[in-house]
Amino acid sequence: MKRLTFSALAALPLALAAGPARAQAVVGRPAPAFTVADSNGQSHSLADYKGKLVVLEWFNPECPFVGKHYGSGHMQGLQQEWTAKGIVWLTIDSSAPGKQGYVDAARARALAKERGLASTALLLDPEGKVGRAYAAKTTPHMFVIDRAGTVAYAGGIDDKPSTDQADLATARNFVAAALGEIVAGRPVTVASSQPYGCSVKYAD
Repeated sequence: MKRLTFSALAALPLALAAGPARAQAVVGRPAPAFTVADSNGQSHSLADYKGKLVVLEWFNPECPFVGKHYGSGHMQGLQQEWTAKGIVWLTIDSSAPGKQGYVDAARARALAKERGLASTALLLDPEGKVGRAYAAKTTPHMFVIDRAGTVAYAGGIDDKPSTDQADLATARNFVAAALGEIVAGRPVTVASSQPYGCSVKYAD
């Protein structure tokens, strides 16, 4: 994929988030509780994963920034690598009905198969309750929750806010770094960063 020019990027639903006025998911504080169904109708609560490392990944199948990570296989590779180590990875679609990226359960299952998702579950949040609880602003917007249930990382997936797959080769992946440091018993070096991508398409 070619790098988009500034003018082309301006036409996209791009959000380099300046941060919400009142973020609910704050690094160093308990992660907001939630209960939401996945694409198979199974309910998931954060409490179900007490004592485990959890990654939350906001997802919009029509967003070109999401497409960068999935089209390259990069996101699926991360999901596979870390879930194999016992980490819970929850992909969340908070697009509202009628908005870009909204999918019903049947379409979500098809997408998961088509794109080879290797996350623990694809959660459907059309009312935006989980997204708003975390003040998720972009797709992807990433959060890492440690074994104590505390937000250990919040922000962008890496330091390359582009749609160019070639940038992945030199990107610093903040999520992988945070997980590696937590697993090794070290403090997270970069605990927050600017999220980038398409704005989450909440209901009006």
